[in-house]
Amino acid sequence: MPAWLWQKRVGVLTVVVVALYAAFIEWVWGWASIIAGWQVVGLPVVLLALILLAGTYVIRAWRMRDYFPRETSGRFLQLFRVTQVHNLLNIMMPFRAGETSFPLLMRSEFGVPLAHGTAALLVLRLLDLHALLAAAGLGLVAGSQRPYLSAVLWAVFLVVPLTLFPFKRPLMQALRGRLSGGLGRIVEEIDDGLPPDLAAFIRAWLLTVLNWGVKVLVLAWVLGLMGVLPVASTFGGALGGELSSVLPVHAPAGVGTYPAGITAGAAAFGSARDATTLDLLARASINAHLLIVVSALVGTGLSVLLPATGRKGASNR
Repeated sequence: MPAWLWQKRVGVLTVVVVALYAAFIEWVWGWASIIAGWQVVGLPVVLLALILLAGTYVIRAWRMRDYFPRETSGRFLQLFRVTQVHNLLNIMMPFRAGETSFPLLMRSEFGVPLAHGTAALLVLRLLDLHALLAAAGLGLVAGSQRPYLSAVLWAVFLVVPLTLFPFKRPLMQALRGRLSGGLGRIVEEIDDGLPPDLAAFIRAWLLTVLNWGVKVLVLAWVLGLMGVLPVASTFGGALGGELSSVLPVHAPAGVGTYPAGITAGAAAFGSARDATTLDLLARASINAHLLIVVSALVGTGLSVLLPATGRKGASNR
């Protein structure tokens, strides 16, 4: 294999997989049929969904600004660009390889030490997972036979991180005394990645909940407009798609794995499993996946067009 092809192997693999996926869709359903789903929804709805999803990217960048206030002060547009590049790489690169770009980008652009950037990313991903589950849980509350009890249990789950944070210091001290080696280093990294005080943690938690709340609601809304029923299954579909994107087996650009996650999540949350419904789910999941990819491209395009200001800073951490 030529050296240049080996160096570009990830990009080449992504292009090949996407091309095969496009051919598969044309063979099974036909792109005209897939696009017809968007025509049913309507252009205004698609544009609104894209705007709302792009808004979540701004929220993510704001969360990073609040997490690294000294390093990113006065350079929000540059930080927005970094978060968008990281998000696009996460979507396009297989096996979560794009995740490694964040600490590298933060070090090169803002002088954040590699260990600190990695630790912060680990903590934020744990918050992301909790907020994603909480947002999807709204579907279970909506479809519950006991809505008041379900709402109370959901609210308790939502605020669990806030109740645990005050125990941060004694818990970390206890773990340091009992763990060593690799596990001990993981504990140190988590401690380094946590916000310094409760106020900072609450801000990170609120921004995370807002980000995933908007994203899951938009995806559930779009799936519902495309005929996915009941309401709970639209939230399950959103959850399944997003969970598939954090698994190690995440395919290049989420090809196959993201729509499969939506279908599995919708079925788990109450969607029928007959052939007709599964075919509808497959079409709706492909359209939702395309919406996510297009929104990521739009966000990245905006970050490139907007002028970044400021100069590179060095961290004193």
